Amino acid sequence: MSIDWANFTPVSAAIGGVFIGVAVAILLVFNGRIAGISGILGGILKPTKGDTAWKVAFILGIIISPILFTWFAYTPEVNIAASTPILIIAGLFVGFGTRLGSGCTSGHGICGMARFSRRSIVAVLIFMIVAFVTVAISNHFGLGG
Repeated sequence: MSIDWANFTPVSAAIGGVFIGVAVAILLVFNGRIAGISGILGGILKPTKGDTAWKVAFILGIIISPILFTWFAYTPEVNIAASTPILIIAGLFVGFGTRLGSGCTSGHGICGMARFSRRSIVAVLIFMIVAFVTVAISNHFGLGG
C-alpha cells in the first residue's frame, strides 16, 4: 500500500482524528463504554442481553462511513502489494495479538491512552515496537511488497 503524498494534508488527518475523538467521547459519556473495536465486535459474537443494538450500529457505522465518504470526497487509489496468503497470515497475527493484548489499537491507543491507563500505554508501546520490527523483517526478506 502506498500513500498518495500529493493529496495528503495534515489538516484532513487532524480533522479525521477530531471526528474519532468526538465519537469516542460521545460513546463514553452517553453509554459509559470504551470504543475498542475488538471488544465491541466480540460483544456481537457473544451477545449480552440488551447490549447488542448499539454494538451492531457502531460496527455498521464503521463499515458504512467510508462508503458514504467516497460519494462526497476524493479518495486515493489503494494498491496492496502483498499477496493473499501474506494478508491472511497478517490478519491472524493481528487477531492473536488483539487477544493477547486484551484489546486492539483503538481501545488501547485512542481510549486507554486518553484515560492515562498505564496498561494501555505499555500495550501501545509494544504494538509500535512489534510493528517496526515486523516492517524491518518484511522489508529485509522482500515480503513488504
